[in-house]
Amino acid sequence: MPEWKKTLFLSPPSYEGFDGGAGARYQARREVKSYWFPTWLAQPAAMVPGSKLVDAPPDDLTVEQVAPMARDYELVVMHTSTPSFQNDAMFAARMKEENPKLQIGMVGAHVGVLPMQSLNGAPAVDWVAVSEFEHTCTEIAAGKPLSQVAGIAYRENGRVQFTPPRPTLEDFDSLPFVVDVYKRDLTIEHYYNGYLKHPYVSLYTGRGCRSKCTFCLWPQTIGGHRYRTRSVDSVDAEMTLAKRYFPQVKEYFFDDDTLTDNPPRTELIAQRMSRLGLTWSCNAKPIVPRRTLEIMKDNGLRLLLVGYESGNQEILNNMKKGTRLDIARRFAKDCKELGILVHGTFILGMPGETPETIRKTLEFACEVDPETVQCSLAAPYPGTELYRQATENGWLQIQTEGLVDKNGVQIAALNYPNLTSTMLFHSVEEFYKKFYFRPRKMFALAGGMLRDGEVMRRRLREGVEFFRFLYGHENAEACAPAAQLASQTPASGAGD
Repeated sequence: MPEWKKTLFLSPPSYEGFDGGAGARYQARREVKSYWFPTWLAQPAAMVPGSKLVDAPPDDLTVEQVAPMARDYELVVMHTSTPSFQNDAMFAARMKEENPKLQIGMVGAHVGVLPMQSLNGAPAVDWVAVSEFEHTCTEIAAGKPLSQVAGIAYRENGRVQFTPPRPTLEDFDSLPFVVDVYKRDLTIEHYYNGYLKHPYVSLYTGRGCRSKCTFCLWPQTIGGHRYRTRSVDSVDAEMTLAKRYFPQVKEYFFDDDTLTDNPPRTELIAQRMSRLGLTWSCNAKPIVPRRTLEIMKDNGLRLLLVGYESGNQEILNNMKKGTRLDIARRFAKDCKELGILVHGTFILGMPGETPETIRKTLEFACEVDPETVQCSLAAPYPGTELYRQATENGWLQIQTEGLVDKNGVQIAALNYPNLTSTMLFHSVEEFYKKFYFRPRKMFALAGGMLRDGEVMRRRLREGVEFFRFLYGHENAEACAPAAQLASQTPASGAGD
């Protein structure tokens, strides 16, 4: 039997309200309070006996509260991201000050794509994972020498060494359930999402996405483009356990990139959820057949998170979205007729964008009229096709470390000849204002508040947060990268 290292899995302290943990698809401070569950860290934490998972931002833990934990552990595995890397590197150094014998590893898409640069930029870090990392973390925690652990870059005698690639994970049913770690280490009431009921729980039933969207980080880095899934029985067993663990949960969210890529499997999962009496939601492309939507709705589906992205077909083609506006319109109509709520996501600033295409996207958003929307700026993460396009064409306005500003809010990283970063940045608040401040939408939201006191309390809180976001956005600079402040500002905790 191995002698397990005492291991801490950690989402480090960061910007106030920063949703950058091991579950966020893009890392930034949101328009309203939002935290995704750290599922990517919970999975290896479930595999390492005696480990602990600390998710600092949702728990409002500061540097001063978390750093001393280093004294109690032999191994710390930190999740990092492109926007948070410099902050996380400084925090790793702080932990080494607390415990010079501590071994620190970093996981996540950023270090997987840029392992050499990451180790050079984080001298306190001993190794980084360059691919899927569940078994990587487990082997290191079990005491296996770094030179024998597949899929990492590590330090040896002052030089960076690489081990052979790790085989792609195939048997997801062999992995332990993340809800055991959620129950043990997390306070689920600390996790919020603007379009999901509270409290909610999110988890995965598979990994990978068949779509080839040029902007999407995980399929192009760690997840891959082949959808590898758990069996329906495995999903059923974990949801049965979750129901027992969390009787207070009002909604479960399946965070697979596109659960609906396999309609027959989705229908079977829906039927299992119905037998358990659980309300659930998931990600979807706007191409789901009506018959599948009917089965999902009849079996407890409440909401779909749908990546519409743009209202211009050429922009959609440029980003390789694989969707058509006419089919998306029919999908939206089907959802409304069936009573399925939609949270629509849109991206401004993809290649080919102009003021006219932004106007078309807003018109399209108002036409399909999802319950709620999220409008993001195109973010060129290293490892994506969008990043390659941006560097080759000179569109990058800033260094990749500057995807967020000093407060963790997303900034405009791209600059086009006829569409400047400043124009892009301020188009976000215009999008939100023109979508939400329509009489029809305002009456619809007010009606929901009047029908449900809990919804009213929540919407009032979120409204205050949203107006603060708009005010801050209007008065912020389009490009104020956090990287410019890294040498001046120490890593700060969410409660600082």
